[in-house]
Amino acid sequence: MSSTFRTVLTPLGDITVVANEDGLTKLILPGDDVSVSTDVHEGGPIVDAAATQLTEWFAGNRMSFDVPLAPAGTEFQQSVWTALCDIPFGATASYGDIAKSIGQPMATRAVGAANGRNPLPIIVPCHRVIGASGALTGYSGGEGLETKQRLLDHESGDQTLSV
Repeated sequence: MSSTFRTVLTPLGDITVVANEDGLTKLILPGDDVSVSTDVHEGGPIVDAAATQLTEWFAGNRMSFDVPLAPAGTEFQQSVWTALCDIPFGATASYGDIAKSIGQPMATRAVGAANGRNPLPIIVPCHRVIGASGALTGYSGGEGLETKQRLLDHESGDQTLSV
């Protein structure tokens, strides 16, 4: 299966999106310890659309993404990631809220683990998930909680992210 990538300059730094024929498979934030394979080609319709939509999102002109997604994960992880996409722009949900929404109210920790393995941060908005107390809890991408706070501030209008 052929894969493509595109790197886009954002207020967080360079973000790279990777896709196969089915959809986006990975989003690499600055600071992530991940690289693009040497057999991946630059440019393609899915990664180009994702790059454009990310630019629009950071500019405040987009609140959701509509590129096809194809992240690799277990059935449980897929259900969590789908639920994350239902959290509206500017809103947050707890890990418990997500567990309930997928019909597994006792799976809060498993939801947290799946959230941390989300290969498409921002596009699958794992930054919108917070602790039951309302406190920010882990963020595995970029600069960790600082990145999460910046993304939440951007969505709430408290901070404009610009390049």
